[in-house]
Amino acid sequence: MRPQPVTIVGAGLAGSLLAIMLARRGFSVTLIERRGDPRDPRAAAAAAAAGRSINLALAARGIAALEHAALMPEVRPLMLAMRGRMVHEPGRTPVLLPYGQRADEVIHSVSRAALNRVLVSAAAATQRVRLRFETACEHVDPAAATLSLRHGGAALTESSGAAAVLATDGAGSAVRASLAAHFGLRVSEEALDHDYKELTLPPNGGAFALAPDALHVWPRRGFMLIALPNTDRSFTATLFLPREGAVSFASLTDDAAVQAFFAREFADAVPLIPHLLREFREHPQGRLGTVRTHPWHAGARVLLLGDAAHAIVPFHGQGMNAAFEDCLALERLLDAHESWATLFEAFEAQRRPNADAIAQMALQNYTEMRSDVLDPRFLQRQRLSAQLHRAFPDRFIPRYGMVMFHPEIPYAEALRRGQVQQQILDELEAAGETAEAPDLERARRLIEARL
Repeated sequence: MRPQPVTIVGAGLAGSLLAIMLARRGFSVTLIERRGDPRDPRAAAAAAAAGRSINLALAARGIAALEHAALMPEVRPLMLAMRGRMVHEPGRTPVLLPYGQRADEVIHSVSRAALNRVLVSAAAATQRVRLRFETACEHVDPAAATLSLRHGGAALTESSGAAAVLATDGAGSAVRASLAAHFGLRVSEEALDHDYKELTLPPNGGAFALAPDALHVWPRRGFMLIALPNTDRSFTATLFLPREGAVSFASLTDDAAVQAFFAREFADAVPLIPHLLREFREHPQGRLGTVRTHPWHAGARVLLLGDAAHAIVPFHGQGMNAAFEDCLALERLLDAHESWATLFEAFEAQRRPNADAIAQMALQNYTEMRSDVLDPRFLQRQRLSAQLHRAFPDRFIPRYGMVMFHPEIPYAEALRRGQVQQQILDELEAAGETAEAPDLERARRLIEARL
């Protein structure tokens, strides 16, 4: 496709990366964002004060997109490698469950705000991206390519002057809402009945308060606390808890209830969270859910991608990675299409099955993180799965590894192969096979026949 003007609504992670990719191909990009410029220190301070710092898990799919855009030299200093989950059970020494088999099979904790600053700076440096901050898009007309914007207190309706409008404005997308209200887009928003709240584990005497090379998780079957390391040697902890019920956010009505709950459930973490009560009172209680949209585009002028099209829950650490993979897929499809209409159709056909698959796997991973890791049978199966991967590395790859470390395997294929592998493990366990002494010949026959 020849270079032409494009408007991107949403200068978060996906929008900024997409702007860079298009600008480097010669496209003229207008990047609109309702919030302030993330490069302004006041914006970062406001986000931290609001308890919305959420650090993210950067894995192979996201890294592949960043490498394609030649951005890894700027991103790498923001990354902290996590080798596995450090599981904290009451009264026991924490145990590390490695993510993979090899030393390079790690995921990386990265600050959302710091990464956004890098991407916006790189977009500006292309000199083909016009940045418009503090400008909210409230409505889009896909036929006329007009945008209803609000800057400060002023409402504006203007022609975008763009050949296409690409919406990367997140899970609460205003563009998606506008298209659903006026142009027939069908949107399903499935709210999780668990919410979240962020807390801070500051450095302990200038050092990390916990092992910095792990994602720490306190699984309690019906809920959990996790903590990811930051480059300033703090940890960002997130409590995931039912919204209502006997043990829930609704039940934590005062400081005494919060203190008692944490002392009972997360006793080893309490001394590491010095501002627990203040942060619990002041930090917002966030909602979680899965968004599905049909279709992702409105005519030949407007396309949703990333969370705006297919937001997922965060429990597989793939929301950002999937959005970055969207950007890379769209950019690669440009060479095969001369019209936005055919490009949008091809993009959705390629990406929708994968978006549906990772949405399903993310929900399943919440059960694994908060409950399954406490089950000896689950841990035994994980060990058997690891044995089969070592014995048959090109055929039997644990599903988690396919998702996190193998960007060449689409999410939908990882889901399909994972289901087949579960059936193989079922049959081996039914035959009495264990991780300690598996019958590798029996396993080989099953794997070669089905994988």
